[in-house]
Amino acid sequence: MQSFPQPLSAAQETVYLRQYQNGDMHARDILIERNLRLVAHIVKKYMNSGKETDEMISVGIVGLVKAVNTYNFEKGSRLATYAARCIDNELLMLMRGDRKLSREVSLYDPIGTDKEGNEITLLSILEQEDEDIIDQLDKKQSLRKLSKILSKVLTPREYFVVIRRYGLYGHHETTQRELAEQLNISRSYVSRIEKKALEKLRLQLN
Repeated sequence: MQSFPQPLSAAQETVYLRQYQNGDMHARDILIERNLRLVAHIVKKYMNSGKETDEMISVGIVGLVKAVNTYNFEKGSRLATYAARCIDNELLMLMRGDRKLSREVSLYDPIGTDKEGNEITLLSILEQEDEDIIDQLDKKQSLRKLSKILSKVLTPREYFVVIRRYGLYGHHETTQRELAEQLNISRSYVSRIEKKALEKLRLQLN
């Protein structure tokens, strides 16, 4: 299992939480990154579930991002206590979900429909967003490689945006506007995060 940075002390956590409360998104990223070790710790409980570790880590990070976004430090408990419940909930939903992500799904397989009922594939979405990425993808490449590198090359915020935008890991596809509301940022900022994440993936898949 990959190594993660050491957690923050209680004093450091309070400083960053206050900074994030005042709109500092860098502080928010630090809170996420310095609690990644907690994700790995909770994932260990599910090591015999049959799920791949990378997938569980990725889903756990989703729970961590939700925790940081919704945490109210005025209530007195440590962020880790609240985050542990959010991470565990996401993992439990993964275990109980009716839909299982196939590790061998093709980029051409349908992942949803548009407003007119037309089939949408991951390939068609990525083509719309950035032609250069698809030009450098092997068209026979499965989502297996993509899913393995997502959590390794993207920041937690970039990862959250990508899996929600494209409906990965059983999540419903989310618009940039909806993501902007969830993350309390502008739609144009979501667009910049998404484009930066796609560029990172393009480089990895080159």
